[in-house]
Amino acid sequence: MARRTVLTLSATLLVIAAIAAYVFLYLTNVPGSATAAQTANGAQLNLATVPAAATNDPHPTWVSYYVTNGQGTGWQHDTTFVVPAHSLVHVTIRQYDSSSGLRNPFISQATGTVGGTFTLDGKTMQAINPDLASHVFAIPQLGVSVPLAGIPDNAKNACGNAPCDPSTTAHTTTTFTFRTGAKGLYRWQCFVPCGAGYVLDFGGPMQTVGYMDGFLKVV
Repeated sequence: MARRTVLTLSATLLVIAAIAAYVFLYLTNVPGSATAAQTANGAQLNLATVPAAATNDPHPTWVSYYVTNGQGTGWQHDTTFVVPAHSLVHVTIRQYDSSSGLRNPFISQATGTVGGTFTLDGKTMQAINPDLASHVFAIPQLGVSVPLAGIPDNAKNACGNAPCDPSTTAHTTTTFTFRTGAKGLYRWQCFVPCGAGYVLDFGGPMQTVGYMDGFLKVV
């Protein structure tokens, strides 16, 4: 009886320790947030996507989104973006990764943006070749989805780990505008299968807040 009691107590303590570790490591370890800059024409959000996070990151081989300033520098590893309600949000994304391609060609076109378009390196477009897609910035609850074209596979000045220098490394620049609605917390996500090494390439960074998905906090 005494042995059974000791085993029961030990198992209970192990379960409690596992729950405590889960709460501490996952529920309380929430990535930071970044507030969009306010301009006379609306909020401005500057982002970047990279083939690999910073070398000192817990996952330095994972693809990831970052927040930057208007010059593409001052990188922050935050994927919760704070924007005002019922307002225009202008987004600029410098994209440093190569193409992965889309399994669903439908998301190679823009939806939910002002005018139904976006600009790729200064050219106004409605869609890209699905094979050239590297990532997607999508907010399903708002109906927003914009494809991001990749850099050539043979680009000589490709960036490795974040941060990347926009003045010296290959990248594409995508801009678009969308309008927010009511206050709330909206999930955003990349839908390009770019989680290499995971089942169907949709694991790892694809399902982890702080890398290829996060939240739009409308206030």
